[in-house]
Amino acid sequence: MHMIRRFIAVAAAALLVGNAAAQDAKLKIATVDMQQLFKEYFKTNEAQQQINVERARIQKDNNEKLTAIRQIESDMQALKTQTEDPSLSDQKKAQVYKDNQAKYQEGIQLDKERREYLSRKNQALNEKMVQRMRGILEEIRKLVEERAKAENFDYVFDKSGMSTSQVPFLLYTKDATDITAALLKDLNKDAPADAKVAPAPAPEIPASDSDAESAPGPAPVKPTPAPKSGTPKAK
Repeated sequence: MHMIRRFIAVAAAALLVGNAAAQDAKLKIATVDMQQLFKEYFKTNEAQQQINVERARIQKDNNEKLTAIRQIESDMQALKTQTEDPSLSDQKKAQVYKDNQAKYQEGIQLDKERREYLSRKNQALNEKMVQRMRGILEEIRKLVEERAKAENFDYVFDKSGMSTSQVPFLLYTKDATDITAALLKDLNKDAPADAKVAPAPAPEIPASDSDAESAPGPAPVKPTPAPKSGTPKAK
């Protein structure tokens, strides 16, 4: 979300259209709410839906991998239970130990692959979303610039812009024209009939690599200690 706000701030800075030769004339100023345009643009909602679909697919794959890891953990628990049988021979106990070790290594490898997969997919989705948002903001910026030139505005200010201290850049304007509604109408004029153009949350930034690494995943139980030679100890 912070990344999107930075994009909007950069886009807003590019909207200052000035006319230095008109210093003696009355300036014609307009304001626009870039946050509203971005959130209510039908393409933003389409992008959000696409991101949600891809995020759900990633989560589904992750859940399947977690299920396989949990099954390995269950198998290891069963093997551990076998070793607690006092009637188990040393030979059989050694075999169970080997099977337990193999399961343990298999679980470690699967969990490593799962984490790497989650990190790789989230990073790719993040990059794709950022590029899409940049494209949408550039479309909006160009439309604002075209409207500013067509209506001969000297300056267009983003009234939703915030400083680093979270104070609005634009505190007061006199005789400024708000062109947000007109621009929003232009942006959504080609929206599909079933497109959602009501305000919607801006697309979220996917989980970071560190989040992927900390994603929940059961670590397989520790391997059963190697059996000692001799008569098995009774429980």
